Amino acid sequence: MPAQFDHEKLRAYQEALRFASWVEPVIEQLSGKLAAKDQLDRASTSIVLNIAEGNGKRSHPDRCRYFDIARGSGVECAACLDVLVASNKLAPELARDGKAILLEVVSMTAGLIARFSGEVHEEQASYDAAESHDQLGEKA
Repeated sequence: MPAQFDHEKLRAYQEALRFASWVEPVIEQLSGKLAAKDQLDRASTSIVLNIAEGNGKRSHPDRCRYFDIARGSGVECAACLDVLVASNKLAPELARDGKAILLEVVSMTAGLIARFSGEVHEEQASYDAAESHDQLGEKA
């Protein structure tokens, strides 16, 4: 088995690469200079590069920062596809295919952020529960 970098083992990275290869022919078939085309090219590359670089960071906050940039680039790619559909430059069916891949990438990247963020999440009390405490003279 060939040697692999750690980021190459991540499913989020593999799916980001899958999106990058999926989107390349889409970008090539778009004619002219379009802001959404250029941004889609940069953002699709950004996802892959930031997942790789983030996974190489030793501190968890650094990792999360790069993973968060990758996640944001994934959402940005989805918005670029929407703009291209809205401007009749891309078929809606084709955009849906790309967004399905992006949804997986964004979800997995959000999972990586949650894993390394170290944040503790608590369930929030409902508004009614806080109100009942106030009625008893207690502060919620």
